[in-house]
Amino acid sequence: MGTTRIALSDVSWRKSTFSSDDGGDCVEVADHVPGAVPVRDSKAPAGPVILVGNSAWSAFIQHVREA
Repeated sequence: MGTTRIALSDVSWRKSTFSSDDGGDCVEVADHVPGAVPVRDSKAPAGPVILVGNSAWSAFIQHVREA
């Protein structure tokens, strides 16, 4: 099984519209990455990135909206 590398240096990151600018706990996501949604800690933008598959991300968002 091969490994696919995704270049994240040119993606645009965004925070939730529910996030505030007071430095609270926030995550950021990047759009338009084929096959995955990159997620990172907004307080540590140079830190690790978690790649979540599109179907798992859709299920997560649906669950959050229903909560």
